[in-house]
Amino acid sequence: MLDKHDLQKCIHCGLCLQACPTYVATGQEAESPRGRIYLMRQALEGRIEWAQARPHIDACMGCLGCQTACPSGVPYAKLIEAARAEVETHARTPLQRFVRKQALRSFTNPARLRTMLKWGRAFGMRCAPRWMVRLLGANESAVQLPQLPPKSWRPSQTVYPAQGTPKAHVGLLLGCAQQVLFDRVHRATIGMLTLTGYEVHVPRDQGCCGALWIHNGYPQEARRNARQLLRAFREVDYVVVNAAGCGSTMKEYGLLFRGMPEQADADAFAQRVRDVHELLYAAELPEPKRADSLCITYHDACHLVHGQGIRQPPRALLQRLPGVKLIEMDGAEMCCGSAGIYNLLQPRLAREALQRKVRSIRDTGATLVASANPGCTLWIRQGLQEAGLPIEVLHPVEILAKAYGVMP
Repeated sequence: MLDKHDLQKCIHCGLCLQACPTYVATGQEAESPRGRIYLMRQALEGRIEWAQARPHIDACMGCLGCQTACPSGVPYAKLIEAARAEVETHARTPLQRFVRKQALRSFTNPARLRTMLKWGRAFGMRCAPRWMVRLLGANESAVQLPQLPPKSWRPSQTVYPAQGTPKAHVGLLLGCAQQVLFDRVHRATIGMLTLTGYEVHVPRDQGCCGALWIHNGYPQEARRNARQLLRAFREVDYVVVNAAGCGSTMKEYGLLFRGMPEQADADAFAQRVRDVHELLYAAELPEPKRADSLCITYHDACHLVHGQGIRQPPRALLQRLPGVKLIEMDGAEMCCGSAGIYNLLQPRLAREALQRKVRSIRDTGATLVASANPGCTLWIRQGLQEAGLPIEVLHPVEILAKAYGVMP
């Protein structure tokens, strides 16, 4: 629910403007964070209908760059999620809500996602089907269907023992897209965590974290998924996440369940959530087994840098590797335009953000991009391929696991 007190924290100073990719692209006040906050207040006070605010609420990438830039502590993440819930309830038809929910169910169910991608490729589809994006409200299809890995990966065991005496028991979130498309990231995560003394547990009944649901205005569905995770990870010391968007949402479960019977459990759960870089950064690592000469640039996933405040640990971990040259790109912290399913719903603005990111990557001269979120990785790969740039995109943990010789 929108909190008027939170809306009033915005002093309209404008320091958020250059941190907002949609304002940078359009120059329009209504496509800025303070403009959207003004529209939220107008709608909340009944001065306009939510349908009038909807195009501008929909156009927000939810990247939270404004939240980092804000000197007044405006909780923009909380506001945009609440505004989207109002839009879904008051400014969409039942058919639109049904279509959007079915799409989200497909993206957040690994079996459905795998089947959808498999059949799409079998029928020769290169991009998301036009009929689907039209039903979702977009006017074009801009997202290429990703290639499924040759084999479907499943954890071979539920517990992976630590090397030596375990310092803690951690549970690994498998997630949705990460599980289906980036099993190498999970294998690398397990390898690095066990190397540094963590016993890794992989509960089989975990499911989706709810991030896509809450980011698109469906908090009830997000809570339903979150409750399953609260049960699945009850017995571990930490819950480890290697996808930025998932980790950011899980660290905010206390807000998701505020005022509800589960709030105490949700708060305790959120306190145990760790991004994989946080644990590895604090660990004592041995000398790497390989010293490949790599020229890397690092892309800050929005929900890692702005949502969780994690900026230095991934960079520091990569710089520990001998032979690595890390080159900062211009606008590393600016959204690439993937933003969950934003690139399906807002293809024009998503492409503009992607083109800015690709230009920044090209200008570094790097031959490898490190990216810690599956949506970012897929979208940046597509942009680099379309630009004819032979630059690989990998999760930092994949790069580390190869150097330390622990990729299972």
